[in-house]
Amino acid sequence: MTSPTISHFHDVHAHAATVLQWNQAYNQLTAGSTESSLMQMATPGCHLFVEQINQRVVQHGVAPKGKMCFAVPITVPGAVRMQGREADDSSLFFLQGGEEFMFHMPKGMKLLSITFEQELFERTLAQTASPRALRQLLRQPVIRVAPQRLALARERLLGVFSQALEGEGLSGAEALAHDCALEQAMLGELLHLMTDPGCDKAQRNPSSTRSFIVEKCHRLATTEKSHAPSVVELCERLNVSRRTVQNSFQAVAETTPLNYMRCVRLNGVRRALMSTRAAQLSVGDAAGQWGFYHLSHFAAEYHELFAELPSHTPRATLASAALA
Repeated sequence: MTSPTISHFHDVHAHAATVLQWNQAYNQLTAGSTESSLMQMATPGCHLFVEQINQRVVQHGVAPKGKMCFAVPITVPGAVRMQGREADDSSLFFLQGGEEFMFHMPKGMKLLSITFEQELFERTLAQTASPRALRQLLRQPVIRVAPQRLALARERLLGVFSQALEGEGLSGAEALAHDCALEQAMLGELLHLMTDPGCDKAQRNPSSTRSFIVEKCHRLATTEKSHAPSVVELCERLNVSRRTVQNSFQAVAETTPLNYMRCVRLNGVRRALMSTRAAQLSVGDAAGQWGFYHLSHFAAEYHELFAELPSHTPRATLASAALA
């Protein structure tokens, strides 16, 4: 096992970059200072982490290749969307390795993520009584399970995770046995949860139109960053009414389309600043790359979202900039 780590952050981008194996970007959507925690560990067959962030965040990236990725919500204090599907604390999340994803995480949400090597998962899955039905179920990114059954599984999974955090210092055969026991305990709980009679194996949870609209706009904000489309332009491109766009953003992200698009662009500037040295990229040039041309207005909006002026954002060191 790699040494378990417990980290605390004041920035969602530093938090996201610390999660092992995952290629993803976190975008902060609510204003104020960030406080987050990340506990993670890895064995040869799985990677586990528990994260909690005090701000509303949208995560966008690609699941690690060659993996089977699960997540169990621990606390869900607001609206959640995973791959365009509504979710709650009775949902299990799943991603196939290499799959692009978008996840809307409310303020204060706590999540346990468990990623298995695909070979290990498939080998264990084949030993169950109904592997074909489970493979069918795993076509869904949001799996509805029996609430009481999930509550018990959540408690046991967190117990196993806590015990594993205390297992540092083992070596040799003892460490190998510890890692295998951890992997099998996690696999057993998840497979038992999905094979439970209270879990409908033929679930069909399609992505909503509202989520499609928000995700399409999110991509436009990141691909056309120097000239982000206005709300009117978004309506014209998507061929929908302004009210439909407004209602979609309120339902999915609990904010307005204008604020959402601005936040995504401000997060883009922040990532650019944090990944470069001041001599390489000025604040003004970083802002211009993301369509902010009035620096005084930009600085005020940046400060409102991150509780920090762009000139105070930590810049990359020479070594980290070379690796970026």
